[in-house]
Amino acid sequence: MDQGSEVHNFIEVWLSVFAALGYCYAIGKIAGKGVPRLVAILPVVGLFLVLPLGLHSIHLGGSTAFFIAWLANFKLLLFAFGRGPLASDPSISLPRFIALACLPIKIQPARRTDPSPETASRSQENADPIQNGRDKQNPTPQKPQKGHKSAINYGIKILLLATILRIYDYSDRLPQKVVWFLYILHIYICLEIILVAVAVAARATLGFELEPQFDEPYLSTSLQDFWGRRWNIMVTRILRPTVYEPLLAWASRAVGRRYAALPAVLGTFAVSALMHELIFYYLGRVPPNWEITWFFLFHGVCLMVEIAAKKELKLGLRLPRPAAAALTVGFVMLTAFWWFLPPLLRCRADERAFEEYAAVGALVRDVVGRGLSFTLGGAFNASSPAKL
Repeated sequence: MDQGSEVHNFIEVWLSVFAALGYCYAIGKIAGKGVPRLVAILPVVGLFLVLPLGLHSIHLGGSTAFFIAWLANFKLLLFAFGRGPLASDPSISLPRFIALACLPIKIQPARRTDPSPETASRSQENADPIQNGRDKQNPTPQKPQKGHKSAINYGIKILLLATILRIYDYSDRLPQKVVWFLYILHIYICLEIILVAVAVAARATLGFELEPQFDEPYLSTSLQDFWGRRWNIMVTRILRPTVYEPLLAWASRAVGRRYAALPAVLGTFAVSALMHELIFYYLGRVPPNWEITWFFLFHGVCLMVEIAAKKELKLGLRLPRPAAAALTVGFVMLTAFWWFLPPLLRCRADERAFEEYAAVGALVRDVVGRGLSFTLGGAFNASSPAKL
């Protein structure tokens, strides 16, 4: 793959995205919410499903597919019906509309005073079981303010990523499961670094106060905690109004409110599975074997069992937090070994990522070398005596 043509295609794709979102912004001013706005926006939804096919790299192509085919499309569908972050402020400017539509960011609400006991009680009763991940079985101490992590935190993760990349040089001497563990750690750190870099750029240019995208998922004490509160929080927030809440309303009428969360959870995981299959297709252009679907459906069923058990058994006994975290993270990683990693390895995501790292490293060395040559050459010429 020619890196220069890929960058050129990347620029063209994002110019198309900005133009399409400008059109949607104008439609929001002209067409009323509902079917008229939906009909006007659907061509953009289709365009955003096609545009990632013009990119082939893991990092540029994969991140673009996630930003526009998933996040932007789901936000635009909400916007068509006057819901979601794009419809929350009628006076929103075009640059903010574009940033909110296609980037994994959410404006953090202003700090509020402590709610009354009645308000807090109602809020706890209405919380859905996916979002309300810090369950009674494994309560988590409340943080005074949920904000950005320290630069030290990200510095440690960047150093850890560099160490992992170095260890890969000896992967032929390591057990396969150890290499797979490093792959999963690599995926998590890369995702967090990419998402926080995008968020920081949006904050610097548009002045957003942003919410974090991950909350240390390796500390999860249950599947609710992992999927609802710690892993890729932006996806959880976009799936809740687009999938979970409509299914919850339907299931409440069909099976009653006590058990309505169970089919709503499974349906949410099914939609997430299909979107992941689509992202993986963009990455490798390989027809799906549906392992990703099995991974998410299995976790959806396990989460349903966890929710039902907590409702029915009301167990007072709970595991110590370290043991609960080890079991939860171990379960997620084991099932990822079965169903999540194989599709990535089939499309050579690991090899292609290393090739991209090498290309970026060569580019940096070339730029630095040219800069040093220019600087040293200029200094030498300045110090040479003038010719008569």
